[in-house]
Amino acid sequence: MLTFNRRKLIQAVALAGSAAALPLALTSQTAYGQQSSWAAGKKKVKVRGLDMAYYEVGSGDPIVFLHGNPTSSYLWRNIIPYVQHLGRCIAPDLIGMGDSDALPDSAQGAYKFSTHRDFIFEMLEAIGVTERVTLVIHDWGSGIGLSYAQQFPERVRGIAYMEAILSPSSLPPIPEPETGLFSIFRSPQGEEAVLQNNIFIEQILIGGLGYYLSEEDKAEYRRPYLAAGESRRPTLEWPRELPRGGNPADTVQLVTGYSDWFAASDIPKLFVRVNPGAIISTGPLLDFVRGFKNQKEVTVFGSHYVQEISPDAIGRALLEWLSSGAV
Repeated sequence: MLTFNRRKLIQAVALAGSAAALPLALTSQTAYGQQSSWAAGKKKVKVRGLDMAYYEVGSGDPIVFLHGNPTSSYLWRNIIPYVQHLGRCIAPDLIGMGDSDALPDSAQGAYKFSTHRDFIFEMLEAIGVTERVTLVIHDWGSGIGLSYAQQFPERVRGIAYMEAILSPSSLPPIPEPETGLFSIFRSPQGEEAVLQNNIFIEQILIGGLGYYLSEEDKAEYRRPYLAAGESRRPTLEWPRELPRGGNPADTVQLVTGYSDWFAASDIPKLFVRVNPGAIISTGPLLDFVRGFKNQKEVTVFGSHYVQEISPDAIGRALLEWLSSGAV
């Protein structure tokens, strides 16, 4: 059996950009299957014969909140109330995550970035989100949102982003790591690490956030992945989709394409810089992002899952930006 010590976990966090805060413990926590009040309020829509879940509140122009790995729409629960009077706030669960159905065939490669992207694109069409869209995006939700904006720029009013997945052609590609937990995720050993030991939920998300999460919060994040095995497949596929060393080639092409497009776009942007953060905190990528057109930058305290640490700061910044006339 694989063992995961603190040093390996720290390496994985740094390489994957999955959390800047260190886990408080590496022991498994008690799992609770009770649905939260947030989950009970979700709506569902059929996409390709499967139910996709989403939280919705408010009316008017759509404001779409997209989560990444291994979270769900629950990530945005404390931010949406700041702006729900300004528009139709929609927070989907990605396919196979949160309360959205799992894919019927979840073998390796099923939950590719392009698959998640296509399900969200079709979902937004199905619920009538086709014009004057503001995107609020994080982690792999940024990849989906930026792909949407690249494909439908005429539909998008503005983009607020934090800890985004970017890989522009102007910067050297990040190499494939040869050691550490991240290399395990991208190897056959990843099945044991994630599908059996639930590493992304227990150690990177819950362990990394520690006391920022209540027991109810922890239970809600655990709930979709209580059963070991294929229910956890999306949380393993996402680190395998990160552009590293030119792989996977199809995803690298997609991420590079939307990154270059975003840099040249005139669409209004709110860059929420996270300090100390994990992905866009210092160095060439930060310099790249700060060169974007038509952009306001704000800084908030936190690690990668900043919505759980500084939701009020993010909510106020988003409210100010949306109310300022910039969008």
